[in-house]
Amino acid sequence: MNLSLVGRQFELTDPIKDYIASAVDSLKKYNLDIISTKVIVSADERNGKKGFSVEFTIHLPNKNTVVIKQKDKDVYAAIDLAIDRAKKVLRRHHDKIKDKKHVKPEEESAPSVENLTDVDEIIPMELDLYKPLDIEEALEILKSDNRQFLVFVDLDGKTRVLYKRGDNKYGLY
Repeated sequence: MNLSLVGRQFELTDPIKDYIASAVDSLKKYNLDIISTKVIVSADERNGKKGFSVEFTIHLPNKNTVVIKQKDKDVYAAIDLAIDRAKKVLRRHHDKIKDKKHVKPEEESAPSVENLTDVDEIIPMELDLYKPLDIEEALEILKSDNRQFLVFVDLDGKTRVLYKRGDNKYGLY
């Protein structure tokens, strides 16, 4: 993750840079593959009152950029508030991704006994893939059976597929 720190009308000291870097490192726990983070700290003075503005720009893959702006009288408080908001946004995004990828076990429905009677019975069969075949041998086996294709291992150790085409010829993958 790339981290860019910018200070506007404000000099970023080493303790502030370290504080921001550790705060941004805490965002890695959501496993969102953050591409880059840009932090802009600026000093504002309005009506004789000093304040600080912190802006976090977080770039995520397959997602729009997350921008968080926070103002406060203290620079550390502004950073903390902005990081809390960033954590909230990233946690929500992480939960969305997690819910889409994984089905919760309580949501899975077990097939009922009535539905099992409608399903065709599956009978396991032994495959003849144990010995390598020459392509001509595989062609003879396919011609002698009513199968549409034959999966076999050739003499070079490659898995091959021999199949009947619509024009009564044979194809080989």
